[in-house]
Amino acid sequence: MGSEQRNRAQTTPVGSRFKAYLEYKDSEVEWLREIPVHWDALPLKRSFSVQLGKMLQNAPSSISDVLRPYLRAANLGWEGARLQDVREMWLSPSDVRQYSLQAGDLLVSEGGDVGRTALWKGEIDECYIQNAINRVRSRGRDLSRFLYYWLFTLKHAGYVDMLCSKATISHFTAEKVAEVPFIAPPLPEQEAIAAFLDRETAKIDALIAKKQRLIELLEEKRQALITQAVTKGLDPNVPMKDSGVGWLGEIPRHWDVARTKHLCRLESGHTPSRDHPEYWEDCKIPWFTLSDVWQLRDGWIEQITDTKEKVSELGLAHSSARLLPKHTVIVSRTASVGFSAVMGCPMATTQDFANWICGPGMRPFYLLYVFRSMVQEFKRLTMGSTHQTIYMPDVGRFAAPVPPPREQDDIVAHVRRKTRSIKRLQARMGNAIGHLREYRTALISAAVTGKIDVRDEVA
Repeated sequence: MGSEQRNRAQTTPVGSRFKAYLEYKDSEVEWLREIPVHWDALPLKRSFSVQLGKMLQNAPSSISDVLRPYLRAANLGWEGARLQDVREMWLSPSDVRQYSLQAGDLLVSEGGDVGRTALWKGEIDECYIQNAINRVRSRGRDLSRFLYYWLFTLKHAGYVDMLCSKATISHFTAEKVAEVPFIAPPLPEQEAIAAFLDRETAKIDALIAKKQRLIELLEEKRQALITQAVTKGLDPNVPMKDSGVGWLGEIPRHWDVARTKHLCRLESGHTPSRDHPEYWEDCKIPWFTLSDVWQLRDGWIEQITDTKEKVSELGLAHSSARLLPKHTVIVSRTASVGFSAVMGCPMATTQDFANWICGPGMRPFYLLYVFRSMVQEFKRLTMGSTHQTIYMPDVGRFAAPVPPPREQDDIVAHVRRKTRSIKRLQARMGNAIGHLREYRTALISAAVTGKIDVRDEVA
């Protein structure tokens, strides 16, 4: 049995640090295969009760109804309940008894991201659930914290999505939750496994948080480097002068300041009428819309060449939209305000973008970096709380520092050279985070399926 034990330990996804159990048996769950010989495999409903939440009630139906806080699917995260936006609904006395929460309950998403689970710790003294959530409560024989890790494994292994069939709107109904297989070690062992995973995942999460913070700090460094280069130049000893523009401050004395529309031709986009189907036939011209803004959000993307939608020559001819040349600088001015890039090929845009065709005194990629230094200025000019926008008259008043063209080229080359190492470091941190998350998932799976024996692990 010793050689079999060693082989099992070495083939677990978390390596050979942990030992395997001495004996295994067939779990009779096809995709799970073997479990430790003293564990049980049974339907979840044998050890836990499952209750779907209450349909939303926005008004009282009797004088005995009470207004109470409730949780919906948006309040669930694997890290726990998200309580920034907890709403209230009316409940009858019988609802209060049926849908209440108590510390230790598991909250399992019924729709949307089906199977997403949070452990309720009693964060609100009195709280209830809407019918987008299943409440899973131990009958007293098994541990909810262990079940939490078991459901995490089922979700990340794809079992929950398969069970809920993505062909239509998927639902993880109370009936489906109740029939989920539950692998049950003896209660003391559940407690040991849950404590081990609480401790180990907390350490992994702390490492991930540190690396994420490092990525943020590197991004701040990159932003500061760009801002410094395009507003102060590359020579730290150059004489300076007041620019007269609030967000710019001082600039090198030999630079100019000008409104961008005086150095570039400012163009707004447009959308051809949808009432004319012929405008939307034979569409081959790239047409940048809000569906493409995700490209601009990536601060490392400088040039855009692809669009989700296309527009036709006839559509352009009968609208205010124009085919703009390669190297036009584009800035989003509605919804996602202030994101920018340079067109890598001729394309048109919707009215949600302001576009600059640069003249001889302004290099496109230098202007791009200027726009990427204007984060606070964009925030100042943005109007509206729900539908945010920068209006075209304000866009027309944008001012930029203007070095000589050759110096603009030097600044662009300098920024690209200096940020290259930042990009490599961010990529390295991103890969490390990916590996840590994979290891975390594998460790949880190995522990709750009995691939490793953690009973003797100590803090």
